[in-house]
Amino acid sequence: MTTKLVPPHGGVLKPLLLQGDALSDAKNRAKTLPQVRLTSRETSDLIMLAVGAFSPLDGFMKRDDYIGVVDNMHTTDGTLWPIPITLSIPQDQANSLVTGSEIALVDDESGELMGSMVVEEKYSYDKHHEAKMVFRTEEEAHPGVAKVYAQHNVLLGGPVQVFSEGPYPQQFGEHYGRPAETRAIFTEKGWSKVAGFQTRNPIHRSHEYVTKIALEVSDGVFIHPLVGKLKAGDIPADIRMKCYEVLLEKYYPQDRVVLKVYPMEMRYGGPREAVLHAVFRQNYGCSHLIIGRDHAGVGSYYGPFDAQKIFEEIDDSDLAIKPLNIDWTFWCHKCDGMASMKTCPHGKEDRVLISGTKLRDMLAKGELPPREFSRPEVVEILMDYYKSCS
Repeated sequence: MTTKLVPPHGGVLKPLLLQGDALSDAKNRAKTLPQVRLTSRETSDLIMLAVGAFSPLDGFMKRDDYIGVVDNMHTTDGTLWPIPITLSIPQDQANSLVTGSEIALVDDESGELMGSMVVEEKYSYDKHHEAKMVFRTEEEAHPGVAKVYAQHNVLLGGPVQVFSEGPYPQQFGEHYGRPAETRAIFTEKGWSKVAGFQTRNPIHRSHEYVTKIALEVSDGVFIHPLVGKLKAGDIPADIRMKCYEVLLEKYYPQDRVVLKVYPMEMRYGGPREAVLHAVFRQNYGCSHLIIGRDHAGVGSYYGPFDAQKIFEEIDDSDLAIKPLNIDWTFWCHKCDGMASMKTCPHGKEDRVLISGTKLRDMLAKGELPPREFSRPEVVEILMDYYKSCS
């Protein structure tokens, strides 16, 4: 079937997951190789490589690509890439590895053999410089920066072969989607203008409003929640999935919304992570990414619309997917409906503005959020969850 979708980033999808005889042969060989243990973030990045979400990358970054990405968001061949995809190991283990040799990649938490890698380079790097350039802060209180500082002192670069997608396909069933699969779904529906919606939280009324704005100007909306590891206090994936399902069932047109999850771990990288979200949403088939207030942010490290501004610095030829920028949205009592800073003339006292932190505090105390903030079916699920945690 002819597709009208945007091309993958770099022109072609590059899934790195082995299958059939190639998989069994590679796994048997990997059992004899030196093992490198992966952190949860490295494992999630490996799975994103496996499904082709990180196309056109073929493995963990080598030195020149790493430097290019950190310093100017481009790999050595000129491909736009905003956040380094790296694998770190201790110095003593690096000393024992020969350049050109092969290693087995093992998830440190589960012990599962995830893949193999050819070690083309071993190199040192400046963690503080990476933090300053990528996260715009060197403060360890930033969860993404803390993860960088916790890495080992040597990075390995080279191509990978991937054996497993971890627990995600079984855990999320039909809601787990690979780029080739979502592209096939969008193509079958005849969509060309597809707006992706990134979320790590339950969808409240403001989120619902921005996705419905997107529905007005596109063929369909792709609700694409992150289900990799989050920071402490964030709502678990299984609870969020219940919220998404009931909301889509009751408040969205069934034929114009697709819900699939993806396994990446959140970095809370603000503007640069927004660009990464756009890059791999293009691989999933999206022509646009909804960018609202404080996209991928944490704390007060970024301005509320820094994630929109960064796309103004990107050359049109670097990225086929485009941002769909939407202002701060809320319920306004005087407007008697959902509105935004661009459409509402009234003051703060007329607006229902609840931060994610405030919402979690209300739910933890057993306080019911106002109907104007969240649909009652979603609130019920969240209230039950927080009661079970108390």
